[in-house]
Parts: sequence; structure tokens; C-alpha cells
Amino acid sequence: MLASAFRLSRSAISAAIVSLGGATIEIGCAPADLQFLAPSVTGRPLPSFAPVVQGVMPTVVNVSAVQRASKTAADQIEARPGRAKDQGALRGLPPSALDELLRHFFDQQGRNGVPFPSTALGSGFIVDPSGYVVTDEHVVANADKIMITFQDGGQYTARIVGRDALTDLALLKIDTERPLPHARWGDSDTVRVGDWVLAIGNPFGLDNTVSSGIISARGRDIHAGPYDDFLQIDAAINRGNSGGPTFDLNGNVIGINTAIYSPNGGSVGIGFAIPANLARRVVEQLKAYGTVARGWLGVQIQQVTPEIAESFGLPTAKGALVAGVIADGPAARAGLTQGDIILSVNGHDISRMRELPLVVADTAIGETAAVKIWRQNAEAIVRPVIGEMPKSPESLETGRGDAPRLERPSVVGLRLVPLTQQRRQRLRIPHTVNGVVVTAIDEDSLFADLDLLPGDVIVEINQRPVTSPEDAINRLQEAAVSGRRSVMMLINRRGTNHYLATSIDNTGQDRRNE
Repeated sequence: MLASAFRLSRSAISAAIVSLGGATIEIGCAPADLQFLAPSVTGRPLPSFAPVVQGVMPTVVNVSAVQRASKTAADQIEARPGRAKDQGALRGLPPSALDELLRHFFDQQGRNGVPFPSTALGSGFIVDPSGYVVTDEHVVANADKIMITFQDGGQYTARIVGRDALTDLALLKIDTERPLPHARWGDSDTVRVGDWVLAIGNPFGLDNTVSSGIISARGRDIHAGPYDDFLQIDAAINRGNSGGPTFDLNGNVIGINTAIYSPNGGSVGIGFAIPANLARRVVEQLKAYGTVARGWLGVQIQQVTPEIAESFGLPTAKGALVAGVIADGPAARAGLTQGDIILSVNGHDISRMRELPLVVADTAIGETAAVKIWRQNAEAIVRPVIGEMPKSPESLETGRGDAPRLERPSVVGLRLVPLTQQRRQRLRIPHTVNGVVVTAIDEDSLFADLDLLPGDVIVEINQRPVTSPEDAINRLQEAAVSGRRSVMMLINRRGTNHYLATSIDNTGQDRRNE
């Protein structure tokens, strides 16, 4: 009976009901979806992407950047190990390929140890008929000369209008005597997981290559930068596709290919594209000013875990926890304090920590923002005036540091000593920070699995300042016997504040001084 159902007409199949062993199964395909089913189902051939490709292909270009000898591609991979496109690039290569790669690298060093320039190959697309070209920033970084090659083989020298390393975007300009075909921006906010996309570029230097796939995920954070919000696509993209466009089936650019996840250096069906709505705003600023100005709040933030939420009395683990406030920054002037949890900005809910930089960066500089926070078990509103992010924003240094000499045993599996001036200097703790120094953590401690290290300074326990090792011991013992489900500590590690929370039980009351 199932076979006969597939011989129904197109209108009937969308509502066909089949009985199998007493169970009723509905074959529910909307008419708009039927065009992508097999010909045996629809009675029609599969559609072709050729009309879309024909229309947009002239807007896609090859980008060739001759890089300075002192900054070859190998140098850049070493300098920027966090980029997803570089991770695992050499793993999985056969020995012969590695030998050839090493031979090529050492040949580049020259007879006298002077390296020759290298060439980075990428892709791009024309975004304006007057000759503006969008590509990835990492394609043209440290470039002495940039060449743009068109589909018809025409070549032009390009100059950099502006670059933005935080989003990995660059805007180039070429001079021509005629208007150029250009791509249209699409609305990346409306694309859905499962929508068809086309990626066009020059993988491995192979010009005018098209691959198809779908949006496989949205909102990906690959730890490439503070504004990660990538579209994940399964259309094949490889080295050389960087900077090329991702089109929807209407021929609109909905993303810019920037990175791949690859254990072997090639496509495994997981690629990442910068959303068009984010890229368009950056490109417009680069075109107008040559740089990007972003909104800035002046806070250090961290993720709100369930343990931290419970410690602060927040019903749900959401928002961005303020771990530090930059002195005289917009947040400090508005009264935001360490320990506040930011829940929304101008009505934009902050579900995860990483959403806050995106929302604040997109807020107009000089605008008074309505920031909803969680403070002392209640919601409140503060109204900072959004500032402009400094070119080198103040940041506090992080680091593990050397573990100090064990000096004094304590309870709850922690060994604590006072924060003396000598220790303050050795651990690089600001003079404004007070607390006690952790010198060791026992293996069976409640805090053994926590991100707590020797050399950390415990500043607060459950939002109360710590003044001495005895004070800290008493606070931790009180928390263990009070019935609280968790304990929260504010620590300072080489100048950077960070909240830590862990579940506790009554075993803490049985610990004694050694």
C-alpha cells in the first residue's frame, strides 16, 4: 500500500495517509517542499542551481595577496593559533606530503637565510559597481600587493580601504572605467537551518568553483574573536574559499566564508560564514571611515553557570556576569558593579555571555542604554552612556603564575596565606585588591575540580570580603553547614577578577586542620 501511495498525484501526496499494521502515518510534504523530492515522487526532474550561479558568478573574484617576507603564511598560523581555519591543518597528512611541505618551506628561506615573499590566495565579491570588493581580513593581512582576478581573466591591482581583524573582514578598491556587476546583500537573520545555500570561490586556486549545501546551524561561537556569531554551512569550502560569498537561492549574499573545521586540512562538511547583517554594517563603516567604531560598556564578563546563578539567587542560568568594571568607563560611571548580572540591553535579552558584546557593539556610541541587571536578588535598571571601544581597550592580564611555597595548612582542602606586599608584587596583584592567597589545593578538596590555582587570591566568598585565612576558613565552613547548595568565590588571578562557583555538601564540616 505504501508503494501505491507514492503513485498519487502531486496534490494528493501532500495529504496522503497510509495504514501500516493498524498505525496511521501521514506523509506530510508542503507543495513548496516537493520540488526537492526525488523525481519518482514528484514526477518532475530536480531543479538546477545554474540560473542562480549564472547570475552571481560575475560578481565573485579571486584575491591574490603577496605578503611581506617577514610575515609568511606559516608565521601567521603560528601567531594566530586560535583561528579555526588553522587548527589541525597538518594533522592527518601522509609523510610524503609533510616532507614536500617542509621542503617548500625551507626552500623559501633562500640561500642566505632571507625568506622570499609568499602569496595568499583567497576569494571575494564585488559589493559596489564602482569597484569595492569584500574579502576576509586574514587573506590580505601584511600584504604588499593585492591582485583581483575576474571570471573573464581580467586583472586589477587593489588597495585596502579598511580592515577589521575582530570580524575578519576587509574592504578593497579597484579602479575601472565601467560599472561592475555587483552582489546584493541578503537578510541573514531570516535564513533557517535547513535552507539551501551556494558557496562560490577559488578553493586551492581553482577558479570559479561552486558548491551547494544547507545551513546546518546558526549562532556558532568558534572562539575566533569576541563577535563570533557564525552561520554553519555544509557546502564544501576549502583553503582559497576564504572571503568568498555564500548565496541563498535568490542570489543574495547571506554570509562570507571565513573558516572551516578540519582534522585533515580539507572540507569535512563543517564551514563557517560571517552573517551578512553583521558584515554589511562593518563594510559600510570601512567604506565611510576606513575603520570600525563599536559601542563599549567597559566591563569584564563571564558565563553564568547554574552554580553561579544559584549563588546569586537568579532563578535561571542566563545573562552575563560582571567580573570586573573598567575604571572610569561607561559602566563604572553608570553605577554597574562587580557581581551584577546583565540580563538585557535596550530590550535585547542576554541569554548567553557572548551575546552581550554583539549587542553593545551594535549600539550607537553616545546612546543612553537601558541595561537590566540582577543585583541582590532583584532586577534593576542602570542607564550607561555607551562609549566608543578604545583601539587598545584596557584589559587586565591573566596568567597562572608560579605556585608559592606551601606555608600553612587549612581546612576544606585549601591552603591559604595572607596577601603580603611581597606576594602582591610576585603575583602581580593590584594594590586595590585584598584577600588571601591559595598556595595549594588537596586532591580530595571540594575545589579540586574547580578552576582554582595556586597563586589565586580569594577576594570574596558568597559576596562578602575576605580579610584573612581564618576569615576565609570560617566562611567556607559556614557555607558547608548552612544547607546552601553552592559556594561562590571571587578570585583575582594576576590582576584579573573571575567568579567561581561549586556545589557543596556537609562533608566540609568534618574537615580539620592538619
